[in-house]
Amino acid sequence: MPKFDILIPGEINPDLILSGDVVPAFGQEEKLVDSATLAIGSSSVITACGAARLGLKVGFVGICGDDLFGHFMLDEMTQRGVDVSAVNIAPDRRTGLTVVLNKGSDRAMLTHPGAIADLHAENVTDDLLHQSRHLHVASYFLQTTLQPSISNLFRRAHALGLTTSLDTNWDPSGQWIGVSQLLPLTDIFFPNENEAIAITGARTGGQALKQLGKLTGIVAMKRGAEGALACQGEQTVSARALCCDKVVDTVGAGDTFDAGFLYGFLNGWSLERSLWLAVVCGSLSTRAAGGTAAQPTLDEALQYVPSVG
Repeated sequence: MPKFDILIPGEINPDLILSGDVVPAFGQEEKLVDSATLAIGSSSVITACGAARLGLKVGFVGICGDDLFGHFMLDEMTQRGVDVSAVNIAPDRRTGLTVVLNKGSDRAMLTHPGAIADLHAENVTDDLLHQSRHLHVASYFLQTTLQPSISNLFRRAHALGLTTSLDTNWDPSGQWIGVSQLLPLTDIFFPNENEAIAITGARTGGQALKQLGKLTGIVAMKRGAEGALACQGEQTVSARALCCDKVVDTVGAGDTFDAGFLYGFLNGWSLERSLWLAVVCGSLSTRAAGGTAAQPTLDEALQYVPSVG
């Protein structure tokens, strides 16, 4: 049996989450927030922790600095069951940091990249791939050194029998270069609705889903409070979001969604049941500050997954 269900080459950076009904202003204006939390950040790490929480065996490949933020992240990942033995601690680099300002259901983010862009495809060795069932890549546009080699990395993974998935996250440049060429090598694509529309130029999320479905194996499109849609070939399914009593913040909900879907996919579940688990996991993750504090166990999530497919 492979050592890892999922291998994730990704960025390593914590989130400093500031929550409150305020808008920052220059001119040396000081404003007060309701809370401040240092939490696990990075889409890749949040997905890794969510998958491990569900019971999958997860290996992580990355680079971080030999500093406070780097050691914080590695300690937290290890405590959550993620194997970090393939992470390189670089003493001459600084670990990245994202400052998140939460205001209700919306948020603004400022990111110091640090070592986020330092990961090379060569760090993902064939030996690591041999030990894995599935390869997941996130933060495509932040991992600028890895980005040009992801096509070859996915080809290597497929040649060794792995399946692949991609969550690009938002493109700060707005150009979305390279995504269409990568999708034919991607078994599962995880855009949110705004990303899907931006990539395709479609007028609606439904139209974008159909267009993307012609380019890749499975598309699981996140729609926030509206739930999610997924398509595979001619099949399209939907799942509605849970009505949580109190949404603390939505940081990492989409990444936890990815983890839930991958659990279903890797266990041979139907498209519809995998989507429901993904939506439930994403919804439950909003109950606490940060992307990992409220990630559900499998037993907890299954209480909300209907009997489908």
